[in-house]
Amino acid sequence: MSHDPTDVLAEALAADAGPFVELRYHARRTRSVAVEKGRVDQAKVAEHTGVGVRVLEDGTWGFASTDHLDVASVRHSIDAARRAARSSSAARKNKLAGLPETELARGRFDAPGYDELAGRPIDESLELVLRLEAQTRGHSKSVASASCSYTEVFEDKAVVTTDGAKAWTRLVRPEFRVLAVAEGNGDLQRGYESVGTTGAWDCLFRRRTPEQMSDAAARMAVDLLTAKPPEGGRKTVLLSPSLVGLLTHEAIGHTVEADFVASGSCAAGKLGQRVASDLVTLCDSGGSEYHDGAGGTLLVDDEGVPTQRTEIIKNGILTSYLHDRESAAHFGVAPTGNARAWEYDDQPLIRMRNTYIEPGESSFDELVAGIEDGLILDGPRNGQADANGEFMFGTQSAWRVKNGKRGELVRGVNLSGIAFDVLQTVDGVGNEFQWDLGSGHCGKGQPAKVDAGGPWLRCQVLVGGAQ
Repeated sequence: MSHDPTDVLAEALAADAGPFVELRYHARRTRSVAVEKGRVDQAKVAEHTGVGVRVLEDGTWGFASTDHLDVASVRHSIDAARRAARSSSAARKNKLAGLPETELARGRFDAPGYDELAGRPIDESLELVLRLEAQTRGHSKSVASASCSYTEVFEDKAVVTTDGAKAWTRLVRPEFRVLAVAEGNGDLQRGYESVGTTGAWDCLFRRRTPEQMSDAAARMAVDLLTAKPPEGGRKTVLLSPSLVGLLTHEAIGHTVEADFVASGSCAAGKLGQRVASDLVTLCDSGGSEYHDGAGGTLLVDDEGVPTQRTEIIKNGILTSYLHDRESAAHFGVAPTGNARAWEYDDQPLIRMRNTYIEPGESSFDELVAGIEDGLILDGPRNGQADANGEFMFGTQSAWRVKNGKRGELVRGVNLSGIAFDVLQTVDGVGNEFQWDLGSGHCGKGQPAKVDAGGPWLRCQVLVGGAQ
């Protein structure tokens, strides 16, 4: 949109004499194309736009929303949110006395790539997806089917609050995916490649071209047809940046979100305690550390708090949780800029942005050379983790390592353990960093775009192998 939405929100707020009010305008526009087996499955544009209103009154929150950005509609929603707070106040046991004073964002905050992708015709994306799906199927006679998709999400957000926030942000998040399914001797194997960033076309394909991703997916699917499962047991493994990201996000990050901590996650009461090897420093950042384009990049959160880099674990010691303004008040600390809402009619929750382990000093070859009998693991395939930090993840590909030498490809590798225990075993951290979890969404009552990554990481986990 051309005009500044914060002006409308500020005008609506100017006439309100009540307690704390937060107004959040959010326009989300999605363009997506998908092709499978040479057929266009999807080519669509969708938009969801409106204003979410939160009021803090009588010690609790009231929420309302409107799909109209005009002063009268917003003021009507403020009244509705205030009535909701008053009616629900009696049911809240622990009243919220107020929000902590903190720095609040003012001005305009744009991430790169928005205008460039907005001016790129959707026809060009469809042409690319059609060509790459055909290339993937044509890689080998063993490739039985393929699919390819491209999506871009444009977001305009404005946050205005009674205590001083007045910020307008714009960003775009593109992502590309390609899947190959190979068939042989009654067996089916999948090869999958994806990438998601915050930024423009050159940022999305900076590391690999679409053609290289297509070739990698098809080649992996075919190679897995003849790969064997490994032996199970506790093993020394080398986790790729994508698996480091998955472990960091799913098995650590959620346990340190302050609302989960307050509910009794395994991180509760552990501030100041050793939870990992002293080689491990783990962070969550609204910015894109080490290189630009991380898929969860966020300059201002949905409460108007400037995002920052938060050290969760520093040299093995748990140092911080992730907070919105309410949890910060409860814990007596400053908010960390982790309040996020998926749509305008969703209320902000504590969510991660870009979560990662910092790089260390070892080269990839040095890390492999330190493994006597183990595995190199890459490509998160599926998995789950719980509030105790216990996890089980599948991997797409793995290679045996014997006496410091990389060996043959194996398949069907699962890894499991308790995340903090696994981090205690880390004895090698790579010196190269990569964001590698920017496609897809994190779920926690509502979706969120996040990213995660890190260096190659050598540690010990329980490995299970299956056909």
